[in-house]
Amino acid sequence: MIVPDIKLDAIDLVILRRLQTDAFITHKEMAAELGMTVTPVYERIRRLERSGVIKGYAALVDREKVGKPQVAICSVSLKEHALPLLLKFQDAVSTFPEVTEILHIAGNYDYLLKVIVADINEYQQFIVHKLATLDNISHAQSSFVLTEVKNSVATPL
Repeated sequence: MIVPDIKLDAIDLVILRRLQTDAFITHKEMAAELGMTVTPVYERIRRLERSGVIKGYAALVDREKVGKPQVAICSVSLKEHALPLLLKFQDAVSTFPEVTEILHIAGNYDYLLKVIVADINEYQQFIVHKLATLDNISHAQSSFVLTEVKNSVATPL
C-alpha cells in the first residue's frame, strides 16, 4: 500500500541519509544515534517504505571484481518522436542487461544510456547485435569513461 503525499521532517531526513550510507544499520543502532527508542525508529522506517520514499534496498557491486570494469555512455537520437515510438525504444533498451541507466533527455540527443561491459569488444557486440537492431535509431555516439571521479547512488537530502 502506497501512502500519498508524505511529509518528511528532520528526523526522517536523518534516517534517509543514514540508510543511504548503510542500509544494514539496525533499528537499535539507528535509535541510539538519534537518541530515540527502537519502536519509533522502526515505525518511521516502515512509513517511509510504505509511502514509497524508500523504494528498496540493493547491494552495491564492485564492477571490476565481477569482470565488468568498462563504462560507456551511449548518446542516442531517434528518427521520430511519437509517443508510441519512444515507449517502444524504452521498452526494448530496458531489456538489455548491459544498460544500467536510461535517461530521456532534452538537448542534442534523445537518450543517454549507461552501459556496463567487460571491455570494448563486449561493447561492440552490444552495439552491433542489440542497439543497432532497434528501429527508429537515427544516430548513436559512444563515450568511454576513463576515470570515475564520483559515483554515488545517494539522493541529496
